[in-house]
Amino acid sequence: MVRAFRYWILLSLLIAGSSLAETVRVEIKGYQFIPEEITVKQGDTVEWVNREKRQYHSVWFEELGEPESDYFFPGESTSRQFNQAGKFPYRCGPHPEMTGVVNVEE
Repeated sequence: MVRAFRYWILLSLLIAGSSLAETVRVEIKGYQFIPEEITVKQGDTVEWVNREKRQYHSVWFEELGEPESDYFFPGESTSRQFNQAGKFPYRCGPHPEMTGVVNVEE
């Protein structure tokens, strides 16, 4: 019985480990989000990393009615966890021509 219980616990941990949230990176370079569109799973985090030489940026989910993120400078980053499925367009506040989309799957 103890052996079966240990097996059950090990199996549960393996299954839970396969559904752990991930962090997906989007780089900012040349006034672009790279990649421009990504797909993640619910619970995942997206991290935007500024790879520019001199320019600051932000990530703004304006269509959701959210405030613009703080500006982040070269070498800095910002992140957000996505807990709801859907399509989430965003843009850079100071550079509205820079756009991206996060698709979140269940």
